[in-house]
Amino acid sequence: MEFKPFDARHYPTLAVSEGYGEWARTYDSVVQDEMDLRLLARLAEIDWAAGRVLDLACGTGRIGQWLRAQGVAKLDGLDFTPAMLAKARARGVYDDLLEGDVRATGLPDAAYDLALMVLADEHLNELGALYREVARVTAAGGRFVLVGYHPHFMLNGIPTHFNRADGQPVAIETYVHLMSDHVKAAHRSGWSLGELEEGLVDEAWLAKKPKWARYEHHPVSFAAVWRRS
Repeated sequence: MEFKPFDARHYPTLAVSEGYGEWARTYDSVVQDEMDLRLLARLAEIDWAAGRVLDLACGTGRIGQWLRAQGVAKLDGLDFTPAMLAKARARGVYDDLLEGDVRATGLPDAAYDLALMVLADEHLNELGALYREVARVTAAGGRFVLVGYHPHFMLNGIPTHFNRADGQPVAIETYVHLMSDHVKAAHRSGWSLGELEEGLVDEAWLAKKPKWARYEHHPVSFAAVWRRS
């Protein structure tokens, strides 16, 4: 679904590769752990230390660093923005880092026991290719963890955005995917839903972003665990 009809900010909008190429400089200081890491920590059915793990749209390596702290032994990352990959490489947490598209990774079939993608699905114009590709590279019985920017928040008019070096805000190309869109795309590719968590704007959020008080109790992100048949 196009985001434009819901846009309340009307920031200039950058293509995904251009936007993340610029945002790499400040990304780690802007994205809060409450958006993603605390949801990952809540997931009950994932044994992070078991098997081979693929971090899709790995960005600066924030998630990879967290995964290593959970005991992940074999970890690869993939992203299509060179500036983000440079940041991830500097962390030294990945066994292998690849430049590529999450919808067509070029990786071998059934190469991983667990794949995850964090805060990237809103930049895809449709979800089917993602779920099909992750099903291909994930072994039978594997899991796919997807953490996303909640569609509820996007429908409130707020795109993925950041401030440029001159302080001016810009948005990155954004699409709205309803939860039902995820379920349909996942089911068509042989996934079943094992777990779902939603993150709300709460006291922890407001301590860091007090201007978000009007959104208190609104869902801002979600984490889904998909099981591979």
